[in-house]
Amino acid sequence: MEQTVRQQLSDYIVAHQEEFYRLAYSYVKNRDAALDVVQESIVKALAKSDTLRRPEYLKTWFYRILLNESMNHHRRAKRLVPLEDTLLETPAPARDPGERLDLYDAIEHLDWKEQTVVRLRFFEDMKLEEIARVTNTNLNTVKSRLYKSLRRLRELTEEEC
Repeated sequence: MEQTVRQQLSDYIVAHQEEFYRLAYSYVKNRDAALDVVQESIVKALAKSDTLRRPEYLKTWFYRILLNESMNHHRRAKRLVPLEDTLLETPAPARDPGERLDLYDAIEHLDWKEQTVVRLRFFEDMKLEEIARVTNTNLNTVKSRLYKSLRRLRELTEEEC
């Protein structure tokens, strides 16, 4: 007996929940916010599961929802200025020039689209074709973003050595 899309989605979510959390956390940098992003993504996916026409694209379809929710949260968070930040009079100390920039910090220096390609390729182990579907981008664009991102990461990490 063939599973419905909703059942497949539920099974997929249960099997990959830690991966979803990890990706959301890489964008929002807060445990509770990452859990909220994943939860909201699951709610939206379950509510819209009947719109998925091709079940073989379940993975890329859900990742697209997760990325959109992560971006929405990131945008909302940028608009909010915590009260503590407005009360601080002394600026944060600059990073010690001798301190090496690690890869995760370097990724934060990339633009949003480049970060997404790098995270999906290397942290979620997606193929370039899957990344193109998730990001709704031409495959050649994904390739060029990945190449540009890797070159930029190399520059960032080498200049910090």
